[in-house]
This record gives sequence, structure tokens and C-alpha cells, in this order.
Amino acid sequence: MKLGLISLGCSKNLVDSEHLIGLMVARKGFEITNDLEKADVVLVNTCGFIGDAKEESIQAILEVAEKKNSGNVKKIIVAGCLAQRYAEELISEIPEIDAVVGTGEIHKIEEIVDAILEDDKIVKCDSFEFLANAGTERILTTNPHTAYLKIAEGCNRRCTYCIIPQLRGNLRSRTIEDIVEEAKALAANGVREINLLAQETTEYGIDLYKKKALPDLLKELAKVEGIEWIRSYYMFPNSLTDELVEVIKNEPKVCKYFDIPIQHISGNILQNMARAKSGDHIKSILNKIRTEIPEATIRTTVIVGFPGETEEDFEELKEFVKEFKFDYVGVFKYSREEGTVAHDLENQVPEEIKEKRWAELTNLQAEIAEIKNRGMIGKVVEVMIDGISSESEFMLEGRTRGQALDIDGKVLTNDGTAKQGEIVKVKIEQNFEYDYIGAIVENEKK
Repeated sequence: MKLGLISLGCSKNLVDSEHLIGLMVARKGFEITNDLEKADVVLVNTCGFIGDAKEESIQAILEVAEKKNSGNVKKIIVAGCLAQRYAEELISEIPEIDAVVGTGEIHKIEEIVDAILEDDKIVKCDSFEFLANAGTERILTTNPHTAYLKIAEGCNRRCTYCIIPQLRGNLRSRTIEDIVEEAKALAANGVREINLLAQETTEYGIDLYKKKALPDLLKELAKVEGIEWIRSYYMFPNSLTDELVEVIKNEPKVCKYFDIPIQHISGNILQNMARAKSGDHIKSILNKIRTEIPEATIRTTVIVGFPGETEEDFEELKEFVKEFKFDYVGVFKYSREEGTVAHDLENQVPEEIKEKRWAELTNLQAEIAEIKNRGMIGKVVEVMIDGISSESEFMLEGRTRGQALDIDGKVLTNDGTAKQGEIVKVKIEQNFEYDYIGAIVENEKK
């Protein structure tokens, strides 16, 4: 039987998708197809974090349901965060769905497939048992030289706007030994870049080791032969320690890349969000990074329109973004989600004000990015080649250590001598938005 996949949402969800299809191929003998019209079974791995993501997930399910009604698709499996959050509603309101699989039930996909092939309908969303290990079947969907590596699942924090703990459970960390074993297996199959994922990577290990163990993990991963770049995402400001900064500063394989979602800078809003201790605390952490590692790339996300956000609060945030000059900023409009504390807070901000503030901050960051990007012209940077460019078949594209997979832009070059996965040096000649164009000046042939 042929299996089609639609994977939505974040990179953490993509890893779940890779495990799901890996299990279905290894244990049930499915053949993967990229053409949904030829699929017997379609797996839709959904996102349910905010309103827009929920709408995208529902639309994807409905489109597959149409294919089931009119085409070859025989069975539909819905998994992921939306499935965990609205399991009963989904299977009752969209009768084409055959199975709903929660985030903690991925390891039960074999019995779920058996059930639906017998024409049963099944919902498995009762527990948060699943935590992948180095032996869990997985099929990579990224380029063969790069992979995401999930080091933990769930979250112990209770940010007032966030539904994730209800969808993923509490923090469950993998052991350092198990993660290193998976990294070695990835390297043996040609992976050269690993991207570490968790809800909060800086919280990694607290449950197992009674301390923030990301620095220890990074040092062990850096010993893995064949891995050249290591990047960590989703760093919680309160948990970013001096030890972690030192490891990132001094370990050559670890990219000087900090993904730190601050969400806001106003003390009042941070307190209502249950986020960082204070705006001053965030500033001290970020300034320490810039002092210790001037060349570091710093990405953040912020939320505008959180309940009670005044014009003064927004101006404070805007002024800080202008002053600090992040390399990348993701600006999100607050999404009011049922089941969260923030849903019931007073002083909800009107949508038109959220939209106005989103536009102002997005435009400000675009101006900052343009100045920063122009400053790259003439520099020689290390680039990992991802393959033929999506812009032109006559160009290659890759990324610097400061450009994370799929979110931070890319480097284009018309030099066709480099191969996918090779690390080269490129002299930047021009920029276009977040992309750079340059010529290879040295191929290290690593």
C-alpha cells in the first residue's frame, strides 16, 4: 500500500512525522509516495498551537477528505497537536477520518493501522507515553546532510498563552547517551548538521540529571565524527546559563546561533505571560551574548497584542527591537486560545490594533535586517551547500552557520563545482531580503 504525508507546523512536529512514516514503512510495509492522488493511506500531522495553524490543519484534512470521496485514498489518519486537542470533534465532524492519533501515542501506529484496515474507527489520545529513542524507526524528510534531533518532549513551564503542555505533557528528556547514539547513526548515513529541538532546549535534562544539561550534551555531540555543525533552538531566557554561553563560544562545531524567544520586553506583559523574570533580565542575557560572542546570530520571537498590552508597553518593545538589532525577529499576533490562562484575562486587545502593531514591528525589523544584510557584502563566509537552488536550476544554494534550516534565508552561488553537503567559503557580493548571492572562493572538500 502507498502512504502519503502532509506534515504541518513546527520542526518538532516534522520529527514526529518522520517517526510515524518510519514506523509505518518498517512495520507495515508501506511505500511512500509524494503524489497524494496515488496514496492508499494519507497521514496528516497537524498543528494546533494558534488560530491560523488550526485553520491550515483543518483545511488540509478537508482537502484529503475530498480525495477520499473522489479518488484513490482509502484511509485518513490525523495526528499531531490538533488531533490531541480536538480528537472527538474531528472524528465526529469529519466522517472521512479513520483514525486520530495523539502526540503521545505515536508508538501505537502499527495497531492503529491494523484497526483501520479492518474498517474500524479509532482514537488514541489517552497518554503522553511516547518518547523516541535512537532505535525508533525514522525516515528523514530533510536534505540527506542535515537532520533535526529531538532531545526532549513536553514542557514544565506554564506560559499563560500557551496550550503546549496540555498537548505534549510535562518535560521528558532523553539520555545523553541515547541522543549521542542517534547522532552517530545519522552521521553514519551522511548527516553533517544536526539541529537540536525541544519545547525549551535550555531546560533539557532537568528531569533526568536535576540540572540544565544542554552544555554537557553539546560537548558530547561535538565528539561525534562526521558531524560538523550543531545548532540548538528554542532557548528559554531564564535558563540560558553562563556555562551554555561558554560552550557555544568555545566549541568549534557548535554554531554561534541563539534562538531565544523573548516574547516581550515590558515587565508587566512578561509577568502576565509568566515568562522571563523581567525585561532587564532579558537585556542582561542578550548583552552578555553580544559581549562574549560579538559574531553570534541572535533570533527571537515576540508577541504583540497580548491582553493588557498598552501603547506604552508596545513602544517599549519596539524601542528595544530598534536598539538591540536582532538578526531575525518573528512577530506574532496574540492568538486567544481556549484552555489557557490568558484566554480569560481582561483587556483583550482588538484585532485591528494587533494588526497595526504587527505591521509596525515587522517593518521596523525589515529595515534593521536590510542594514545588517548590506553589511555582509564583501565578507567571506562558511556555507553548507543544500543543493540546486529553488530560484534557478543554474545556481546552488546553501546556508551559513547563522542561517537555520527553512527559516533564516540562504546563500546563492553560480559555482557548480560544489556538491550537496559540502562546506565551502563564499564571498558575498549582494543581498536580497534575507538571501545572499556570492561566489565560492574556496571549497574545503570536507
